[in-house]
Amino acid sequence: ELLTMFSNSVTNGGKTTLAEKLKNMLPNSYIISQDDFFKPESEVETDERGFKLYDVLDALYMDEMVTSIRNWIKSPASSGVVTEEPENTCDNVKNVYILIVEGFLLYNYEPLNELWNRRYFLTLPYEECKRRRSTRVYQPADTPGYFDGHVWPMYLKYKNELEENASMQVDYLDGTKSQEELLSYVYSDIMQELNKLRE
Repeated sequence: ELLTMFSNSVTNGGKTTLAEKLKNMLPNSYIISQDDFFKPESEVETDERGFKLYDVLDALYMDEMVTSIRNWIKSPASSGVVTEEPENTCDNVKNVYILIVEGFLLYNYEPLNELWNRRYFLTLPYEECKRRRSTRVYQPADTPGYFDGHVWPMYLKYKNELEENASMQVDYLDGTKSQEELLSYVYSDIMQELNKLRE
């Protein structure tokens, strides 16, 4: 049995932390991170303002990401998943392999859309997102005006596309809530999904 799910988020929404904590709670789970598939800076396009266009699909090796995900689905046991079971593991999780895919641009990429059991999207208001972004160190570093000129507009465009797609079932999560609260919600939701798969 396989359960593939994923989290998606505005920049600095907490998706990586949430994915790591989920992995620690779920036996036989594995994370694939979209950040591992960025093209080198020299291959990322620059717009007329001089902004590197990182927040678009063309900045990523998406074919390689799809291949990695499909390879995991074909043979999850060979991916190096931790098979030790955390204490108090729910019976529903035993003997199930779970793939957690986390990234910021996933849901509008058609080759992935049929794979997911559950989709989560962490949202943040503008001010909190900008504040968190300012505390992170990026390579290359954000140029002045980059957040307002590229990052935030691309997030709004992407989120609007999702909301307009009636066939896309996405669970929107409030990224301002505590990690404990978010983790509890998503873990419970995964348990419900496993119940459905077993019925």
